[in-house]
Amino acid sequence: MTGRITPEQFGELPGVEDWVCVARAAFTFYPTASLAAGAELVTAISAAAGEGHAAPEIDVRADGVTIRLLTVGAEFTGLTEDDVAFARRVSEAAHGLGLTAKPSAAQNLIITIDALSIPDVLPFWRAVLGYEPRVDAPEEEITDPRRRTAGVYFQQMDAPRTGRNRIHVDVWVPLREAEARVEAALKAGGKLMTDKYAPGWWVLADAEGNEACVATWVATA
Repeated sequence: MTGRITPEQFGELPGVEDWVCVARAAFTFYPTASLAAGAELVTAISAAAGEGHAAPEIDVRADGVTIRLLTVGAEFTGLTEDDVAFARRVSEAAHGLGLTAKPSAAQNLIITIDALSIPDVLPFWRAVLGYEPRVDAPEEEITDPRRRTAGVYFQQMDAPRTGRNRIHVDVWVPLREAEARVEAALKAGGKLMTDKYAPGWWVLADAEGNEACVATWVATA
């Protein structure tokens, strides 16, 4: 593993304009006209990857390809110089196929459950969802082993909560998209519960008090 790169540093580097940081990972999305076109991009990415990088997470759909980069290690989970080099090779391959990135489409979704006793409730959710612990996350988080759906994080409560839901959604978005996402939610009938922690995260609620947080990599810094 080469030198570590913070999300802030990543965003200032040349050659990664196609990418954005969402939490600790780098994402990009390339719209495509067909599944065949997406497969062609994946083939080009595979050729560009070489042997020097752990397998990126790639989601291929008929309308585009999403790529996520994150180095996961025993002592460090985040971005490295290897990730930067690989991101540049991916962009070069995509541009060679005439594709244009739409990084603003990137996001990551976490369902957060407030619990008085995490050891008592986590096993149930792990079993009912078929999830596993994440090697690159706290023990209070479980995830789809194939990363198809939202992860679940268990947040410690000190006392029973009344008047508020104990399950909410955390939507991780690129830093430059966060305020627009918050504004759109407010215009759609939402309420701002607090912006005390912005730009790390904003706490919002719908018209009936169901909460959601819009979060950025600043919350992980």
